[in-house]
Amino acid sequence: MRSRIAAVLFLAMAVSGCSPTNFINDMFNSSKEEPPAPLPDLQAEITLEEQWSASIGEGQGEIYNLLVPAVYGNQIYAADDKGIVVSLDRFTGKTVWQVKLKEPVSGAVSAGYGLVLLGTLKGDVIALDASDGSEKWRSQVHSEVLAPPAINGDMVLVQTIDDRLIALEIGSGSQRWAYENPPALLTLRGTGAPMLTNQLAIAGLSTGRIVALDTQRGLPIWEQRVAIPQGRSELERVVDIDGGLLLSGGTLYAVTYQGNVAAFELQSGRLLWQRDASSYVGVAQGYGSVYLSLANGTVQGIDERSTTVLWSNDSLARRQLSAPASFSSYIAVGDLEGYLHLLSQIDGRFVGRVKIDSSGVRARPIVEGDWLYAFGNDGDLVALTLGHDD
Repeated sequence: MRSRIAAVLFLAMAVSGCSPTNFINDMFNSSKEEPPAPLPDLQAEITLEEQWSASIGEGQGEIYNLLVPAVYGNQIYAADDKGIVVSLDRFTGKTVWQVKLKEPVSGAVSAGYGLVLLGTLKGDVIALDASDGSEKWRSQVHSEVLAPPAINGDMVLVQTIDDRLIALEIGSGSQRWAYENPPALLTLRGTGAPMLTNQLAIAGLSTGRIVALDTQRGLPIWEQRVAIPQGRSELERVVDIDGGLLLSGGTLYAVTYQGNVAAFELQSGRLLWQRDASSYVGVAQGYGSVYLSLANGTVQGIDERSTTVLWSNDSLARRQLSAPASFSSYIAVGDLEGYLHLLSQIDGRFVGRVKIDSSGVRARPIVEGDWLYAFGNDGDLVALTLGHDD
């Protein structure tokens, strides 16, 4: 966990008078970090069959990026940190188009309504034509964009590293409105991807809050706190919502680092339930349960009705798990050694495993129908389907 925090910390410099990296190194020099748990034994019940693989430039790059591919129609779009953007046929892996941007990419990828959207470290939002990769427009939002923009048929929503929300016109990229949110004093380096419905623009913030705004004017509709910062040190009070939000039906799910996992009624913001949890990668949902990759490497299944923990698997402790993804009747999570693990949604037992990328898999697996796509840190994009061991 020390290496994760040191790599992704964002610090208000007035507090410490030194660089973020030096500040964290000083705090942890006296402690010894435990190694990741060894790879657990597995009696495979399921095989993950590779259908194709492709190399996407340098992948996540050397700094902590969280670049996630996006499926749109019969194509999958992916980007590396140097600005290579690729469109592939999602069934064959054949390249449809590839472009090289001049800017390093840090917020990627979202796709829809004929556009592929990316954000950059320089605060640019770039819209490409989904059919051929040509640039449609770009807009400057004046701060780093570390998560994919959201899109509906009317607008594009961007969340910057300093918790600003900016609405852009879908056809031109011109600004419709901006909403300011003072960020927490100390945060993990990252933001969850914002979310758009037809009426609401929704985002999880570094302060542990969720805001829902009117899409036309950017006026607040509701606001809820998922977690309250606690502890004496600023590090102990970090409660970022970095894993993004999950919408299923009319229920919105969120989880914070060092805080809670919670479910809210989408339209009103009414709290439906919450319980203690700590995660920086987000949640999955399926079969009446919510699934978590906790910060310590434990994977949990929680019953939505009773909010009790149905099962808990701690065999992947300290393996820096990706966000979970519901895939058929299983949960898929990546780890720091590049393995993709399949767990049963019923009881959390391991049922399958495959090696994706020797440098790790931190991006959330993407599920589309019977296909699962895993994007390794070094740029290996792999398409998988389920098989069964005889």
